[in-house]
Amino acid sequence: MTAMTDALKQRWDRVAQRLRAELGEDLYSSWFARMELEDISSGRLTVSVPTRFLKSWIETHYVSRLHKIGESELGQIDSVQVRVRSNGTAARPLEQPERRPEPQAAAPVPATALQQVMAADKPVTLDPNQTFDTFVVGASNQLAHAAVCRVADAQPGSVVSFNPLFIHAQSGLGKTHLLSAVAHRIRACQPSRKVLVLTAERFMYSFVVALRQRDTISFKDQFQSVDVLLIDDFQFLQGKTMQQEFCHAFNSLVDSRRQVIVAADVPPAQLDAVDQRMRSRLMGGLVVDIELPDLDLRRRILMGRYEQVLRRDPSVTVPDDVLEFIANRMTGGGRELEGALNRVMAYQQFNQLPVTLDLAAMVLRDMSANPDQSRVKIEDILKVVGRHFNVARTDLLSPRRARTVVVPRQIGMYLAKKLTSRSLPEIGRRFGGRDHSTVLHAVRKIEDQIKTDDKLAREVAMLIRLVEQG
Repeated sequence: MTAMTDALKQRWDRVAQRLRAELGEDLYSSWFARMELEDISSGRLTVSVPTRFLKSWIETHYVSRLHKIGESELGQIDSVQVRVRSNGTAARPLEQPERRPEPQAAAPVPATALQQVMAADKPVTLDPNQTFDTFVVGASNQLAHAAVCRVADAQPGSVVSFNPLFIHAQSGLGKTHLLSAVAHRIRACQPSRKVLVLTAERFMYSFVVALRQRDTISFKDQFQSVDVLLIDDFQFLQGKTMQQEFCHAFNSLVDSRRQVIVAADVPPAQLDAVDQRMRSRLMGGLVVDIELPDLDLRRRILMGRYEQVLRRDPSVTVPDDVLEFIANRMTGGGRELEGALNRVMAYQQFNQLPVTLDLAAMVLRDMSANPDQSRVKIEDILKVVGRHFNVARTDLLSPRRARTVVVPRQIGMYLAKKLTSRSLPEIGRRFGGRDHSTVLHAVRKIEDQIKTDDKLAREVAMLIRLVEQG
């Protein structure tokens, strides 16, 4: 096993911090808080978790994200292995809940843990900014917005004509925002109505805790006093036993005329892992989708996010042409637009550079959802770089070490790494048969110089735009 040096521990801590930032505190605590670094050698990252359930869930849903973040912080990683620690508590197969687990050597979960997980007032941490006031309505989301408003404004003891309400959309288009807005509105205006907000992952995690405590009765009882149940990321609900348990809670609420809202990435008919009877019940209510926002809605969403930033820090300045550039380039939802804006502002603050169109183009070069970006070829980069620096293609590929050739060559390698999916060895071969370490040196050198050399940063940003424009 690789010794955990201080440097390695710091890098592993950064992996954990990035997972927490990308997933949120709730998901991180559920699935990654007990993960430990076991070994990293020969291109393989080995981590451990205390249970088979965690191992299976991470391998199914998060191993690619762990690989990507791990590689960015720890270096080249060819594979990720998740194993169960020998002193961990292994979970029983979810398909066999009737078999009670044997007593474990590990310390038992406190009796209050299940109530803490499933407490109806705070099962999921809600973003205080995700309210109806901050939700920007447009043609792509107005039906979903109107439907959840009907639920939020219904009088205690009553239920709207459509139950359940099923909202589906791609990630980042506002499903979670609408669920949070419903919970905030009801808790503020009708505190007598009991609201329970869960993700499918938290539902499964809570059920596993109940099984370990041999206290599934308390788990079931949590739903009896609920007036409005909000379930997010329903597509992640897996396992026959889990679905049966959810179906029981779902039927109990709907049959007693209590409201259920379900959000997922796909419509009910495409939930292949979900039982047909459950899909049928979901389709029996109102099914609405949220489409990708048009340019006008993207502009208004982006302006709303920018105004929030200004309220926190009036010194921030992003020109109108940069905001327009972001709205045109980012074709996704509010999360993507906010991420792009934050990235531009962070780069400007960290590197003390003015926010310009060229800077925005460079910073957002790898965030575009435009599939045409995949058309960029190394040959295109060689042409643009050679023409800009007035260097012949043969010189860029030659062993010449003159500065007038070396700098354009290094910039070309940097662009090839950033704008294409080619590996370092392949880039090296295309640049005159050079070693991958030479390419890596060039990429890191240009990255470092961009941070301190304003002229070079503008020049590289301009080259990126020229290459992407073809």
